[in-house]
Amino acid sequence: MQFKSGQPPFRADHVGSLLRPPALRQAFRDHAAKKINDAEFNKILDDSIRGVIAMQEEVDLKVVNDGEFRRSSYWGRFVERVGGFVIKPAEFKFRNDEGHELEFTGTYAAGKLKRVQALALDEFVFMKGETKATPKITLPAPSTMHFYRCGDFADPKVYDDAKVFFADLAKVFAQEIAELAAAGCRYIQLDEVAIAMLCDPAIRRSVEAVGQNPDALIDLYIEAINQCVAGAPADVAIGVHVCRGNFKGHYLSAGGYDAVAERFFANTKVNHFLLEFDTPRAGDFSPLRFVKGKGVVLGLVSSKTPQLEQLAALCSRIDEAAKVVDLDRLAISPQCGFASTVAGNPVTAADQEAKLRLVCEVAKEVWG
Repeated sequence: MQFKSGQPPFRADHVGSLLRPPALRQAFRDHAAKKINDAEFNKILDDSIRGVIAMQEEVDLKVVNDGEFRRSSYWGRFVERVGGFVIKPAEFKFRNDEGHELEFTGTYAAGKLKRVQALALDEFVFMKGETKATPKITLPAPSTMHFYRCGDFADPKVYDDAKVFFADLAKVFAQEIAELAAAGCRYIQLDEVAIAMLCDPAIRRSVEAVGQNPDALIDLYIEAINQCVAGAPADVAIGVHVCRGNFKGHYLSAGGYDAVAERFFANTKVNHFLLEFDTPRAGDFSPLRFVKGKGVVLGLVSSKTPQLEQLAALCSRIDEAAKVVDLDRLAISPQCGFASTVAGNPVTAADQEAKLRLVCEVAKEVWG
């Protein structure tokens, strides 16, 4: 499929991760406990992916993902398949609107980074054989491997300079993107959390408290994305999803895009952005005035709650955004995935399907 440069590749999109069915969640537990062997686990996994692809096609999505079913979390495969990384506690905590907090983990470079196994190529090859829709591959943005531990991201004997760290990390991404493109992949999405977190004044203060400069980090992360995608063929659409954190219905940060918009939207060398706008935490659409010559996918439908949005209200919000960005450069999606980890968000499979179907209905209503 040929995409138009500077426009979202699809009017109805979704971010990628989808709820794992109960049989697959049980299979993960049984496989870890050695109650089932690799062959049994892989059959359940493949069948589950076929099922979730069929669901996406049934609601009329023209772009599909495997739900990230082969991953324990959206960035888990980087630790498994890139030499040099270990896991340590993150510097930040997830929270919800009731003030409940959840701890999580981040990567730490204990050795030199090297891609020892393909990160997502097998995901694409399987999807390509199971659908006539366009398979999308999601990858964590490079900042994911740095920001969650912020000032203590690597053994200083291995990487005493973040720029050297990101130069090695960019090679990992470049190799993966090249192999995906050679296999026929034409849509790659990078999931960017750190830049969204750096919109939050409280997070910025935390970053400063550990001796880091929030604005310098923003520039560092933009440049890291640009290094990673520099070699991508021109016919591969690269999108960046900007996420405020998504774990069991919790989030990491709040704040509109104002603090990063001018530099991020102007300087990030990608085709389009997939942006969260599902709650007042995301701010208004005014920062989109800095998006020039690129597409915007409006994340208006919440993947965190079961309440189904109203079609008319969503159309009205798109009209509002179109006062800032040309309607032809807009699209709609849920604000994030439904299951950034195996645990998933507090919604049902029926809720998920209804929300994806609604996204497609809104796209038809607005764009025809």
